[in-house]
Amino acid sequence: MNNEKLLQRFLRYVRINTRSDELSTTVPTTQSQVEFANLLAQEMREIGLEAVHYLSENGFVVGTIPATTTKEVRKMGWIAHLDTADFNAVGVTPQVIDQYDGKNILLGDSGYVLDPDEFPNLNNYKGQTLITTDGTTLLGADDKAGIAEIMTAADYLMRHPEIEHGEIRIGFGPDEEIGVGADRFDVADFDVDFAYTIDGGPLGELEYETFNAASATVTLFGRNVHPGTAKNQMINALQLAHDFHHALPEEKRPELTEGRVGFYHLTALTGTPESAKMTYIIRDHDRQIFEEMKLALSKVASDMNSHYTTQRVKVEMQDQYYNMAEIIEKDMSIVSLAETAMKNLGIVPQIAPVRGGTDGSKLSFMGIPTPNIFAGGENMHGRFEFVSLQTMQKAVETMIEIAKLNVK
Repeated sequence: MNNEKLLQRFLRYVRINTRSDELSTTVPTTQSQVEFANLLAQEMREIGLEAVHYLSENGFVVGTIPATTTKEVRKMGWIAHLDTADFNAVGVTPQVIDQYDGKNILLGDSGYVLDPDEFPNLNNYKGQTLITTDGTTLLGADDKAGIAEIMTAADYLMRHPEIEHGEIRIGFGPDEEIGVGADRFDVADFDVDFAYTIDGGPLGELEYETFNAASATVTLFGRNVHPGTAKNQMINALQLAHDFHHALPEEKRPELTEGRVGFYHLTALTGTPESAKMTYIIRDHDRQIFEEMKLALSKVASDMNSHYTTQRVKVEMQDQYYNMAEIIEKDMSIVSLAETAMKNLGIVPQIAPVRGGTDGSKLSFMGIPTPNIFAGGENMHGRFEFVSLQTMQKAVETMIEIAKLNVK
């Protein structure tokens, strides 16, 4: 299998700015994602995929690798997302470091350095080919590594019809990074029995548990008067915000949690003494604890309002996604399939709950159980992002091995 072809495909993809925009009301949220989807559609046709089409109503581009077996096997999907995260994605200029020597990597002329003392994960990649940023943008391995790997696996299977496999549908969709990409996913059109998102991190990651997730907007209504005569009159909305935040359990902040412990994450705070607004995300792997956390946040508002004659704190919450383990644990065969494929290739599976979510969180509840497989990215969503070409190659090999095992 040609690593150079995989590398050039990835380098070409990451140079395209496909950052999503949570303030946009279009689908996808940025036109660049539409253009990238159409580019991928053309490439799918060139390598021979069938039934290639772009769905304007949800921003997904879909194609089919036809079956090479006459056996009746489950239809499988491979999925990755088109968009990149909320960090500068204009002018991505990747660096290729051949045979990494384990030392500092200068990120272009930016003054930033990938230092193994600060990022000890670099020590796992001595002797490998690393792709980094130039320090001014993110890289976009999340999830253009996944896209490049899927396209490379599809290309390989189309050129090797002697490999026995069932029908495989591939799909690339928008706006995963802002949590809305899978909302309009067309399950009937994709028409598979199960799928994998190729959207994980280091070698061996295999994930079928995600957070349960909700967002919360807290609006605070103050009463502003001159501070010189404020006694017993002023109600400072910013002080209300401070009090609200500190009424939540301190140990439930993301910087103090790990493993299966969830959190309240304050993502924004704006305001004046007259009015203020806070936004939170709420996360936990356990559904019952998740629901209790939402109730606890609402109770803080109720307790604070009880001290005033009018409502001073208003909370609006919305569930975003749920732990896909609720669905996948009903039939763990697709997790076992990926685990066996990795072991066959000498990869040690790293099975752990995701401290986040994937499109699979929503797709699993839509009827397509969808675990997540490593794509190779490290330090994602920023200037220190990098990926190993050898890990990307292993992701391609894992997908092909899963396709083979699915027939058996």
